[in-house]
Amino acid sequence: MPATPSPSSRTRSWWGWGYADAHPDDAECSAMGALLPGTLARPLPIPRIADLSIASPGVTPPATLAHLVTDAPEARAAHAMGKAYRDVVRSLRGRPGRIPDLVAHPTSAQDVADLLDWAGEHRTAVIPFGGGSSVVGGVEYRGDAHRAVLSLDLTSMDRVLEIDTTSRSARIQAGALGPVLEEQLRPHGLTLRHFPQSFEFSTLGGWLATRAGGHYATGRTHIDDFVQSLHVVSPAAVGASWRLPASGAGPSPDRLFLGSEGTLGVITEAWMRLQERPRYKASASLAFTDFHRALEAVRAIAQSDLAPANCRLLDPGEALLSGASADGSAVLVLGFESALTRVDDNLACAVDLARAHGGRGSVPTADGGATADAAVSAWRSAFLRMPYLRDGLARMGAVVETFETAATWDRIPALIDAVRTQVGAAALKATGNPATINCRLTHVYPDGAAPYFTVAVAGAGGDELQVWDDIKAVATDVLGQFHATITHHHAVGRDHRPGYDRQRPEPFAVALRAAKHALDPHRILNPGVLID
Repeated sequence: MPATPSPSSRTRSWWGWGYADAHPDDAECSAMGALLPGTLARPLPIPRIADLSIASPGVTPPATLAHLVTDAPEARAAHAMGKAYRDVVRSLRGRPGRIPDLVAHPTSAQDVADLLDWAGEHRTAVIPFGGGSSVVGGVEYRGDAHRAVLSLDLTSMDRVLEIDTTSRSARIQAGALGPVLEEQLRPHGLTLRHFPQSFEFSTLGGWLATRAGGHYATGRTHIDDFVQSLHVVSPAAVGASWRLPASGAGPSPDRLFLGSEGTLGVITEAWMRLQERPRYKASASLAFTDFHRALEAVRAIAQSDLAPANCRLLDPGEALLSGASADGSAVLVLGFESALTRVDDNLACAVDLARAHGGRGSVPTADGGATADAAVSAWRSAFLRMPYLRDGLARMGAVVETFETAATWDRIPALIDAVRTQVGAAALKATGNPATINCRLTHVYPDGAAPYFTVAVAGAGGDELQVWDDIKAVATDVLGQFHATITHHHAVGRDHRPGYDRQRPEPFAVALRAAKHALDPHRILNPGVLID
């Protein structure tokens, strides 16, 4: 196997998204704030770890584990929260919540087992931690029921251990960040082909534990689709499922841990299905004056079996924000790719379907098997930059956050309209300022779609958290009215618990509680996530 790649020399931001040197400077923050009337006159200062009140650790690890554990303030602060808007604001306001007492970096499944044994004996909560990119409160501790808190950082377990080229699969440690994983697969001409927006800053184990959705809009895009088997360490037992292409032998053991968010066990490695790297790509965009007709176009494409890699519909606000359109049009971004054959004909068919529903646009001329459209490129750049801009606006006292869902096609148009109306009214009531609410479809299926909403509104003078909590409560109610999922690909964490409790059938809740009791008898694993 190739050697583990060296980590990036760039410094990760402890309080906000991504790299510290990629955040907007004060002038950029002020310029963005000027576009949202009612924001602060000047940006809040970038928070410093030195200004935090970090208590001495409540526990001391035994000598046999001391080499895996640190109590350095920098490490503890960086592991206190994820990267949601609420996390950013709490950092800016100097209220990060309970900071973990210790941070552990195990290098093997045995290390994980030993740390869990010790934590169980000392009433220490254990929060599994990958890249820390959670936007739902999934990697922090809330409450005071435990003596201490240990953040279990798996990123030292980042190797591709074995590749089976015959079956086209690989055994990969769970702490591998996206770029580290792909760099080790590239010499073999293979890829996992899972590229969420957080790709640089999230791990295989994090994707598995949260049932993450990737960048691709159709076909195999959820991490579930790529799992061949899992190896899991829980406080009560250690085990691995068999490597199989499929099985009808009872409930799937992998399904128990996929999406369990570190509450039932720690995923330490997995056999994952791979694909050949794509050679042929083509993309195009189409503009629509009628957003509802654009929804019909997307449904036609999703039900056509053409299976585009990208099929993102941006409403007029989202299209303007990303630079994909400036004339008030909605924009449909289409992309196809293949490892074996050219994809121009498939793109042309999808464009024809979109035109039949009022879309305006043309297929770019192919060039060496890859084509690029200006609107597509603009959207892609904005997509990757957006989390940094959110943090810049947060420094200006703005409330800027996203939420996503999924519903069947018969409910999608009314759901989107209801979110705009009811969430917009809630934002106005909470702040006295009008809100911008944009929507895009991130994933589409023959039977439904996943709308992704962005809310931006000037805050109310230091009450940003309460404002967002009020807005989020209304959004949760709207999703419940339409029986739309509380989360399509961001997991439940702590922030989505009210909606998840409403969505989850009671017999399944009973089974989940029983599994928690059996696998985590001391209740140390990520307390408060999924179940009480």
